[in-house]
Order: sequence, then C-alpha cells, then structure tokens
Amino acid sequence: MADDSSDPVLGALEAQGRVCAAFGSPFYGGLIDAAVADLGPSARALFQPWAGLAYAQLMEAAVTLRFLGALHDLALSGDDPALTAAFPPAGHDAAAAWRAARAAIERHGSRLAAFMAHEPQTNEVRRSACLLPGFLVIAAETGLPLRCLEAGASAGLNQLWHRFGYDLGAGGRWGDSSAPLQLDTEWQGLAPPMQAAVRVVETAACDRKPIDIADPDQRRRLKAYLWPDQTERIVRFDAAADMTAAAGVRVEAADAADWAGAHAAPKAGAATVFFHSIFWQYLPADTQAAIRAALERHGASATREAPLAWLRMEPPPGQLVPIELRLTLWPGARERRLAVVHAHGAKVAWEGADLTGES
Repeated sequence: MADDSSDPVLGALEAQGRVCAAFGSPFYGGLIDAAVADLGPSARALFQPWAGLAYAQLMEAAVTLRFLGALHDLALSGDDPALTAAFPPAGHDAAAAWRAARAAIERHGSRLAAFMAHEPQTNEVRRSACLLPGFLVIAAETGLPLRCLEAGASAGLNQLWHRFGYDLGAGGRWGDSSAPLQLDTEWQGLAPPMQAAVRVVETAACDRKPIDIADPDQRRRLKAYLWPDQTERIVRFDAAADMTAAAGVRVEAADAADWAGAHAAPKAGAATVFFHSIFWQYLPADTQAAIRAALERHGASATREAPLAWLRMEPPPGQLVPIELRLTLWPGARERRLAVVHAHGAKVAWEGADLTGES
C-alpha cells in the first residue's frame, strides 16, 4: 500500500481502487492497481492542479473519480479506438486497459485535463429508490401534495422519481409497473408508508453547471462517471436519460444557496421538499452554511398548511461513509435519520417512520 503522507496521489488512487472493488467494479479495481504500479509522468501531470493537497483533500475533491471519468469519457467517444476496445463492454482485461490508457493519455492529455477540471456530476438514478421512502414519509405526515426542488441535479434524471416503478423487496412495490425504468433495491427493516397518497404538483431543479441530457456530448460526460463494467447501472442510465429527454426536463443554472433562498419558501396547500443526493460534500463550507441558513429562515415561516422538508442522501460531515437518508421537517425543525443507504442505491437499511412519524 502506498504511503498516503509520502505520495498522496498514489494513496488516493489506492483508496479509490478499494472502493471500486468493494462496490462491484473489479475492472476499475484492477485498472487502478495497474495505474498505481506504473503511473508515469504524463498521467502524473493530470493531477498537477491538485499538487500539494493531502490525501484527505484529494479524496474530498474526488480527484480520482475525475481521472476515471475522463478515461471512460474518451473510451465512450470512440475518439481513441484502442482505449475503446480495451474498456467494457469490448474489453475486460484491466492490465491491458491501463496500457491502452497510458498511451491514450500521451495522445489526449489536454482533453483529459479539461474533463478533470470540473467536479464530478454523478446522476445515479437508482438513488431515487433511496429517496422514495423519504418522499413517502413527507406525504404521509403532511397529507399534502409535494413541491419537489432538487439542488445539484446535474441532468435532472431524478426529477422523474414519481414516474418510475419500484421494487423495494421487503419494503413493497410502488409506482408505475409499466414505466420504462424499474428500480429495485435490497430492503432491510420495516416498510415505509407505501400507501401514502403522493401527488407531485411542481418540480424544479438547479445545478451550477447543468447537463443538457438531449446533447449527445453532455449525455456522454454524465455517463462517463458510471463504472464501465457495471452493466445494470448503464442500462438504467440509458432508460432514465431517454425518459428525461422525452419529458423536456430542464435544470436551471444557479448557485444552490441563491436558488434555495429564492425558491424554497413554503407555499400554502403543498409540502415544499428541498432535496439532494451525493452533492453536499462537493460544496464549500460557506455554501453549505448559506443553504442551511436559507432553509432555516424559510422553515421559520412554515405552517401545517405550508410545511417545508429538507430531504438529503449524504454522508455525515467530514466522512465518506455511511450514506444517510436524513429528513428535517418544519414547522418544528424535527430532524431524523430515516435510513442508511448504499451510495448507488443498491441497499436501504430503514430506520424510519410509521404514519405518525415515530421512529
């Protein structure tokens, strides 16, 4: 194992490789192992913008995910045929893929560096299976239709959560069984309030740099953050992307703190739900504080006829795991952890509420 203090880049790569292997991507696990053993100066140069950062700071900046995403984007584009042939679905030999990647970095270093300059914009649609029980709790406890406002929405794939079909295993089934996208997850614990009446009367979303899913290049960039040997994730992405494009979903380009201040005020006759998933960790501390302050300010004016909910699927502050589903509901500012969930939506360990909101 690399010494994190003496070589933070190798330490961060090794850690990312372990995460990929543990989360079901042996291809990326093996690719990173090969990269750590033979990184080379051209590959090193891609990490130069983060020179001097400690291991933990590299992980917080998701630099290794940027690196993998850049390589996968190039492979998906077909602009480097040797790399495309070495990556799934065509190739599965991780050591051979790294040899192709090293050569591709020599040819396309500037393009890869430009991709890495922007923070990851993951839009894992299976996270809707983790968010759904939170929406059900809000609907059950407020008895009102929902205004759903998503921050850090990327391309807005999860804006259509209420149009998908769900199999929560022991948690039960919900939604449209004929929808093009069917999501499943491993469920632990009691069922959430599956019979809650859910009516979504408004949806809106923002992102600092939204992705237009109808644009082929932007769609490919988003897809590049999926792990190439995880075929089921890619199939789900394609189905969700097609639905999102067909529905004409648009994500507003805006700072999340400004947007929360402008849009998250409660409205009578609906429960306003401000939600996000695997987004908070990428925000500067002052932006986090500004969002929290905006929601607390709006929450102070919430009533039973105009409640405000803050639903988030995020790790605790300063940590990468576990991923928690948390809900704060105003009036009253009651905060609780509803579940511990898998980062990609594969599992939900439910700790949440019955119809009365009792844990």
